[in-house]
Amino acid sequence: MYIAHTIAELRDHLSAFKRPAFVPTMGNLHDGHIALIAQARPLGDVTVASIFVNRLQFLPHEDFDTYPRTWESDCARLRDAGCDVLFAPDEKALYPEPQTCKVHPDPALADILEGHFRPGFFIGVCTVVMKLFTCVQPRVAVFGKKDYQQLMMIRHMVRQFALPIEIVGSETFRADDGLALSSRNGYLSETERAEAVQLSKALKAMAAAVRSGERDLAAIEARAMQTLTARGWQPDYLVLRRRADLQAPAAGEPLVALAAARLGSTRLIDNLEIEALAS
Repeated sequence: MYIAHTIAELRDHLSAFKRPAFVPTMGNLHDGHIALIAQARPLGDVTVASIFVNRLQFLPHEDFDTYPRTWESDCARLRDAGCDVLFAPDEKALYPEPQTCKVHPDPALADILEGHFRPGFFIGVCTVVMKLFTCVQPRVAVFGKKDYQQLMMIRHMVRQFALPIEIVGSETFRADDGLALSSRNGYLSETERAEAVQLSKALKAMAAAVRSGERDLAAIEARAMQTLTARGWQPDYLVLRRRADLQAPAAGEPLVALAAARLGSTRLIDNLEIEALAS
């Protein structure tokens, strides 16, 4: 596996390839990341991963300084997974001067849900992804569906800027008990880890209510919020939205249930795609 620490090194190495397949990460890799690499490998003639903890997408009170940096194990996992190239710039390499030119995504998508509770988050995400895209120049990029709103934001950005990149969404990788894998799961205590599966169970209960024919989506959402709150969670949202744009759904439209909630000091997110709302 070739490791590039500068943009020049990366571009020089990739100049021999025509169809890079790209998986951007912030490191602290788990089996979900490795599944993204596996999905990317047959899609291009070289598989590229990046590790960069992006300061721009962290709010001042969030965990940028304490976000786990696990360089040695990350490199070993990527090598074992068959990754060909790792782009691992430091801040100075990726942002040699203050990044005053930023991508401001559509507020209709960027200012709801995650964007509402983490203002400016998607500006940071879209800016770093755009910069990584210009460095790697992939023809295909793979993102996990666990970050559902982020995936939609990246697809929208690629369309808006007419980037010649195919965006592939990969199914959420889950532990045996159903918990969506996340780098932040490592923050959970043993007791919290056992409780954390309740987030995916809440989404499944919402899906079951929709499938049973219940039409009052607000009531379904309220029950899910009450269930988690009673168990000691601090939910930000548990909502049912249409998949196309994460707005309120109408009959016959495919749905997605989305959740974000804090368990102790750890904020977890998850989602579940659901069949169309009955007409």
